[in-house]
Amino acid sequence: MEIQKYHNLIEEAKKVRKNSYAPYSKFKVGAALLCEDGDIYVGCNVENASFGLTCCAERNAIFNAVATGKNRFTAIAVVVNSPQPCTPCGACRQVLNEFCHDMDIIMVNIRGKMKVEVTPLSELLPRSFDAKSL
Repeated sequence: MEIQKYHNLIEEAKKVRKNSYAPYSKFKVGAALLCEDGDIYVGCNVENASFGLTCCAERNAIFNAVATGKNRFTAIAVVVNSPQPCTPCGACRQVLNEFCHDMDIIMVNIRGKMKVEVTPLSELLPRSFDAKSL
């Protein structure tokens, strides 16, 4: 997988990460979602004192895109300030799967030497639940 083709997506995720509201965990996450038509939608994590009301960056990016009428995606970049890249949580994997089981997940850390990992969602959420399962 050629990482360079996701350069702009990664940069957008890095930028939006700065807007994250993470006063409790201090773990800021930025996500940039690539639509089939080339448009990019971003999201950052937004925490709440009632932790169950917190929303992840990945879901915020998806909801942002859906709110404008988009629902066909090819990739999402997730940027964190940690020693290693992070995968999306289970809830985010399921929401991403609702729209595209084959999308690329680009996971990036920015602490220390930047590392980029790309994996298809289908590997992170094997045997997923979707409408076909009903």
